[in-house]
Amino acid sequence: MSDAQPAGEVRPLSLALKGLFPVALLAVFLALFVRFGPLGVFHAAFPPVEELTFERIAFPEEGLIRIHLVNGGPEPVTIAQVQVDEAYWEHTVEPSRVVERLAGAVVEVHYPWVDGDPVAVTIVTSTGVTFSEEVDVATRSPEVSRRYVVTFTLLGVYVGVIPVFLGLLWLPFLSGVTERWLAFFLSFTIGLLIFLGVDAVEGAFELTERVASAFQGVGLMVLGVVGTPLIIQALSRLGRTPGETSALGLSFLVAVVIGLHNLGEGLAIGTAYSVGEVTLGTTLVFGFLIHNTTEGLGIVAPIAQAKTRPSLATLGLLGLIAGAPTILGTLIGGFSFSPIANVLFLSVGAGAVIQVVIVLAKHLSRGDTGGLTAPLNAVGVVTGLVMMYLTGLFVAA
Repeated sequence: MSDAQPAGEVRPLSLALKGLFPVALLAVFLALFVRFGPLGVFHAAFPPVEELTFERIAFPEEGLIRIHLVNGGPEPVTIAQVQVDEAYWEHTVEPSRVVERLAGAVVEVHYPWVDGDPVAVTIVTSTGVTFSEEVDVATRSPEVSRRYVVTFTLLGVYVGVIPVFLGLLWLPFLSGVTERWLAFFLSFTIGLLIFLGVDAVEGAFELTERVASAFQGVGLMVLGVVGTPLIIQALSRLGRTPGETSALGLSFLVAVVIGLHNLGEGLAIGTAYSVGEVTLGTTLVFGFLIHNTTEGLGIVAPIAQAKTRPSLATLGLLGLIAGAPTILGTLIGGFSFSPIANVLFLSVGAGAVIQVVIVLAKHLSRGDTGGLTAPLNAVGVVTGLVMMYLTGLFVAA
C-alpha cells in the first residue's frame, strides 16, 4: 500500500505553518521598528502621553473618599498628589503609585466630606498633568450588606418583575382576537423592540465617554451590536434544520431581549441611588414601572397565535427571564459600577433586538396578513414606537 499523499491534499501541520508565517513576519518587523525605529527619538523629544479615567468615586465611611482609576493611555502613569476641593491631602494608592497601561488603581483620601455637599477631586501625576472629576452630591456609598442587598433587590422586583408579569396578563385578551389583530400586536412588538434597541444604543454611546480610551468604548459597541445577532443566528441553527421559529421560541427571544434591556434600566436605578440622587432614583422607579408594563404584552403576543396555551410555569419563566435581570442591574449599579461592562451589556441588548426584529418580521411575512407593509401592521409598528415614547415621558432623563 502506498503512503503517497494525494495530489492537492495539504497536511494540517503544513497548512498551519503557512497561516502562521505572515504573523511571524509581522512580529519580526514590529520588533525591528521598536529596536531601531524612531520610537526612541520621539520618546526623548516629547513628554509621555498620560491618561487616567475615573471609574467611580465612593464614600465608604465618614472622612474617607475612595477613588477608582484606570490607565487607558499608552504610557505608565505615576500618581504624585491628590487634591480635594483645591487642597492637597494625604492619601494611599493601591496596588502601586505607578499605574501601568490598562491597569487600575484605588486611591483613598482621608477627607472630612460633608453629606450633601459637592466634592471636586484632582489627581496630579509626576509630570504635573492633572485629571479632575466632580461629585455633585457626597453621600455614604452603599456597602454589600443584608440591608442594601434586600433594598436593591426589592427595587429590581418592583421595576422589572412586577410590571412584566402585569403585562403577561394580556394573554387571555390576545387569545380572543382575530388573526388579523394578532398580526397587529406582533407588529406592535416590533415597534416596541425597535424603540428599546435605539434606547440601548443611545445609553451605550453616552457611557463610552466614561470608558478609558484604550478599551475603545465605540469598539465595544460594535462588538455587541454586530456580533450578538450573528451569534444568536448561528446558535439557533445548531442541532436542527433551518426553519421557522416556533411561537414559543419567539416569545423566549423577546423575553431575553427585554431582559437585557431591563438590566440596563436596573444599572441606571442602582447607580442613581448609590451616588445619593434619591429623587432621581425614585422618579426612575415610577417611570419604569409604567414603561415596562407594555413589555409583557410584547412577550405574549407571539404565543397568542399558538393553538396550545403555555403552562403557568412557562409564563412564569418568561416573566423571570425578562424581569429578573433588573434585579442584577440594581445590584451592580449600586455596589460596583463598571462603564466597560455596562457599554457591553447595552450593546449586546441592542444587537439582540436586531436579530429578534428580523425573526419577527419573517414570521409575519409567512402568514396571510401581508407582512409589515400591510396597513394595519404598519400602524402596529408605529403604535409600539408611540406607546414606548409616551410611557418613557414618565422616566426622568
